[in-house]
Amino acid sequence: MCGTCGCGEGQVQIDGKHHHGQPREIALERDIMAKNDGYADANRRRFVEDGILALNLVSSPGSGKTEILVKTIEMLSCATPCYVVEGDQQTSNDADRIRATGAPAVQINTGKGCHLDAHMVGHAVDDLGPKPGGIVFIENVGNLVCPAGFDLGEAHKVVVLSITEGEDKPLKYPDMFAAADLALINKADLLPYLDVDIDLMVANARRINPRLVIIQTSAKTGAGMADWLKWIRTAHHLAAAAAAE
Repeated sequence: MCGTCGCGEGQVQIDGKHHHGQPREIALERDIMAKNDGYADANRRRFVEDGILALNLVSSPGSGKTEILVKTIEMLSCATPCYVVEGDQQTSNDADRIRATGAPAVQINTGKGCHLDAHMVGHAVDDLGPKPGGIVFIENVGNLVCPAGFDLGEAHKVVVLSITEGEDKPLKYPDMFAAADLALINKADLLPYLDVDIDLMVANARRINPRLVIIQTSAKTGAGMADWLKWIRTAHHLAAAAAAE
């Protein structure tokens, strides 16, 4: 069970003792994170040994991360084998969109769960069977809370933020922006039509995480995609170099 939101499965220990007739806080105790981290470490070892770059894409629903991912695969797939783990509560719509690019994709439906965990991802990667030197994109469930705390074995978390979400989004969800290495500020083509202070949005993100790399993108126009692909290729090169050590 997720210690943040109560989603997931597993046994829960409940301590419901009373003191002097007053109900005590019910403690839900389980070392969920340690168990997840064990699976994440195994995933990471696999990725590192095979020179695979694994990226965990996280965002609110509707940020446009699936469209960004589709465009990214179309631009990369000729040179680099790409594989996708898709996380959603229901439907296989996003996995179907990915498969239409020719890239293999495994859909994980979490039901009431609001995030992927490392165990789920490990099984999905087994099904995908990525070739050494490939790229595994993990598109997480649309949620900026729980995915921040769950290591999946990825090399980097990439947070996708639509400009329609407001300048204060990084301040409202600081854990996610603190955990990310890269932020894509997406739907930049809408800037002329919205009352959005993009400089303030960037400043708020950097206030939470000064080391955060930020790229403005538009899947519709292609703006920023070259910079995003350059970042991926650099990270991919580092993954290959680590495998060769």
